[in-house]
Amino acid sequence: MAHSLPALPYDFGALEPHIDAQTMQIHHGKHHQAYVDNLNKALVGTDGEGKSLEDLMANISKSPAGVRNNGGGHYNHSLFWTILSPNGGQPSGDLAKAIDGTFGSLDGLKEKVNAAGATRFG
Repeated sequence: MAHSLPALPYDFGALEPHIDAQTMQIHHGKHHQAYVDNLNKALVGTDGEGKSLEDLMANISKSPAGVRNNGGGHYNHSLFWTILSPNGGQPSGDLAKAIDGTFGSLDGLKEKVNAAGATRFG
């Protein structure tokens, strides 16, 4: 089973002004596509060849580095596209309570994520 790039569930420009269409096209069509292509190459001749992405992720720690890195990148991006929304919104319910309890506010969470993102890959 060769892995493939999932279609976006919205138009490339749907997230503007937060993420512009060109950024989405590059990130989806080139960056994510590279994870898919490199995963397919890394799987050739391994026990993971022919497995679904979900099956690979279930035992990813046992896979070679190329499968771990590219499989993880493919999996994370496939999830990423589905949690972005052109409709936006604010966390509510238990999630909002957990954010407030841990970070003080949504802005506090954003500060921590941005600080971590400046010093880490992924």
